[in-house]
Amino acid sequence: MFTRTAAFYDAIYSFKDYQAEAEKLLALIADKRSAPARSLLDVACGTGLHLSYLRRHFDVEGLDLNDAMLDVARQRCPGVTFHHADMIAFDLGRKFDVVTCLFSAIGYATTVERLNQAVECMTRHLAPNGLLVIEPWLTPQDWRTGIIHALFVDRPELKIARLNHSRARGRLSVIDFHYLVGTPANIDYFTERHELGLFTREEYLESFRRAGLEVSHDAQGLMGRGLYFGLLRA
Repeated sequence: MFTRTAAFYDAIYSFKDYQAEAEKLLALIADKRSAPARSLLDVACGTGLHLSYLRRHFDVEGLDLNDAMLDVARQRCPGVTFHHADMIAFDLGRKFDVVTCLFSAIGYATTVERLNQAVECMTRHLAPNGLLVIEPWLTPQDWRTGIIHALFVDRPELKIARLNHSRARGRLSVIDFHYLVGTPANIDYFTERHELGLFTREEYLESFRRAGLEVSHDAQGLMGRGLYFGLLRA
């Protein structure tokens, strides 16, 4: 996942306003918690763009399974601790006031069983009255198959064309990205396959409840995919 595109990831997703999303997230965290939050762990932090803004307000750490993306994050956020680990099973030896998992990364859990494991693992890293925030992937009802998607990057020394079409295999959304990447050095063509679980709203809610969290749902969230909040009462 994103192994060959880690260096281009920020260019590919430049349409996202990470600063605006961080500011909205700050307001939502303040609204959900009864006391100010001081520490935050971002699970599946990617290249650390959210953390580059959130670090202004929290003692932050990041976690991701992709070494190449962590290399970018470490360069972007010097002094921040980043962990190479799987969201399904990690133990950092400390707890946080807030744990986030954003930009639908939770979909990479792929199955309801692994979704439950990920939520339980993140919950174990919550301090008393801690808040878990997860931005979901699409539900089975929202996923549309057979649609062609295209994204283009046009910069002086970087040209990217990325095409894919949507399909499903059972409860998985399967995305085969086809990349044509041009740099001054050469032009490369390659593919990446991404498989994300299509979980229902009730499955998300039940996963939070199983972990002992008081759960609520914001249908809009940061970019229209919604947010799930789980509060761990002391």
